[in-house]
Amino acid sequence: MNYTILDSTHRAVIILEGFFSATMRRTLSKWAVDLFDFIGNGIIMMLHDAGFTIILLFETLFYLKNIISKRGEIFKQMYIAGVKSLLVCSLVALFTGMILSLQAGIEFAVYQQEALVGNLVIASMTREMGPLMTAIVLTASVGSAMAAEIGTMKVAEEIDALDMMAISPVKFLVMPRVVALSIMLPVMTIYTNTLGTFGGGIVAKYQLGVSYDVYYAHVIESLKFKATYVGLLKAYVFGVIISGVSCARGLRAKNGAIGVGHATRSSVIISFLMVIIVGYFITSIFYGKSL
Repeated sequence: MNYTILDSTHRAVIILEGFFSATMRRTLSKWAVDLFDFIGNGIIMMLHDAGFTIILLFETLFYLKNIISKRGEIFKQMYIAGVKSLLVCSLVALFTGMILSLQAGIEFAVYQQEALVGNLVIASMTREMGPLMTAIVLTASVGSAMAAEIGTMKVAEEIDALDMMAISPVKFLVMPRVVALSIMLPVMTIYTNTLGTFGGGIVAKYQLGVSYDVYYAHVIESLKFKATYVGLLKAYVFGVIISGVSCARGLRAKNGAIGVGHATRSSVIISFLMVIIVGYFITSIFYGKSL
């Protein structure tokens, strides 16, 4: 047997293994660096955007002193957020109450307790579903419109023109929208709660066999002041969050029409996430210790 050939082959295999191992290590190392770079840049951008939005809301708070002089724009934005969203809110509220009533009634029927459906509907609507569903509707309809409108003004350099004329964009554009939505979202939440409870009553009457008298007696029994004001507090906070995020994303829009589309999409996504997260923490603060 020729041991020289075997030794040469063995050395070649060792060299190839070392080469591929080094190449693989370099490739994995590059992937790891790129991954951490991507995550790090994402975190930095997220913190930067959050800081910009918080500073914007504090500037809005400062310009509340001009609320009287900007009342015309505030009423205009309230009309857009309220009246123009009424049809969508009505349908969402009605069917939310009907779904809650039907799903709860199916389970209560197992225990012959269909009459309790009114308790669950009013508790769910006032505590969580009313403000949450209203916030989702207004995020999609009003918040996206705010981001698109302000984003279009930004890429068209109209915001820069306001700065050149010594007119604060926060005072002129942001403050009226934040005030309007923070007022109208609680108002629309009351409307959603009322219509959702009515929709639940229809299902209770015609599908569960619960009379209106019994249903509304249980509704009144479970209508608690704490649940009402916590739900309205959520709605107010949601209004501030949606308007603040939407205006902030619009003011940071760039790169023309593509940038406006990106700002609109990101404003809706961020608002949805913040509404769900903040809603949980508000519920935890007011109800967590009583569980």
